[in-house]
Amino acid sequence: MIPISYLSVLKQSCLFHNISEREIEKLLSCLMPQLRTYQKDEYILHAGDLLNSAGLVLSGSVHILQEDFWGNRSIIGTARPGEVFGETYACTPSEPLAVSVITAEPVSVLFLSVARLLHTCPSTCSYHSRLIYNLLALLAEKNRMLTKKIEHISRKTTREKLLSYLSAQSIRAGSPEFTIPFNRQQLADYLSVDRSAMSTELSRLQRDGLLSFSRNHFILKTPVFPE
Repeated sequence: MIPISYLSVLKQSCLFHNISEREIEKLLSCLMPQLRTYQKDEYILHAGDLLNSAGLVLSGSVHILQEDFWGNRSIIGTARPGEVFGETYACTPSEPLAVSVITAEPVSVLFLSVARLLHTCPSTCSYHSRLIYNLLALLAEKNRMLTKKIEHISRKTTREKLLSYLSAQSIRAGSPEFTIPFNRQQLADYLSVDRSAMSTELSRLQRDGLLSFSRNHFILKTPVFPE
């Protein structure tokens, strides 16, 4: 049984877009999801695992990352409350995971069987059809986000990578002031740059009047040039 306090999170999730709380409750009884909790820095999934369920974050946040043989990390993305991870691999359950999922803080995750999600029950409820449509929309959005990451990391310099990423975050927030979901090391991993070099470049950007920041909170600025 899912605690009623989490229903508002599900209702705000893109996966349950345009589905009422009452309909969500009916879907949950059909999908029979599993609720699990994890502590900070705990692996939820490891590369090589087989997956048949998508994870929906109810509280906290997780990082999706790639790790090489020597433990070097590259953060692919982050999932926060209402967001989903693992859905692509859950749709192809015979394909081993190429990524790992680790908690950024204590989290609660709802695991939904994709096989149950994709196959409607005999009553063929209209809201179950909307759920399937929403899953397809999520897959398309994840593809767009990966394209954006490629755009950031394909820039030649650390400065260009930072400006590309921070500009995109500002556009997403609809404001020059925003908070990113990464600490310094995580941001360096995401952009595939050296942390020390990135921190130096952030200080230069601040000195050049392009931005100001405190921890993971940023304000982008238009530089003022002397006349």
